[in-house]
Amino acid sequence: MTHVLHEQEISMLRSEIEMLMNERRSLLRVAGSAAVFVANLDTKKLPPDMYESAEMLSKCLNDMSEDTLREALEGVRAEPVESE
Repeated sequence: MTHVLHEQEISMLRSEIEMLMNERRSLLRVAGSAAVFVANLDTKKLPPDMYESAEMLSKCLNDMSEDTLREALEGVRAEPVESE
């Protein structure tokens, strides 16, 4: 009986890990898409009431680790923009 319970726990953990990995991939695609959007954003054409939202998104992206951001950009097949 203990063996069966152990196998069920392992199966549940595998399912949970798979679900979390799928969620991570999805979030990385969102972050990658947001990074591409911000990189291509023409701030001169941005309505003033959108500045705060754009700044918030930009800050969130800047707070990501370089490796995670690179992975996010790879998830949407975008090339990272070199900083000057």
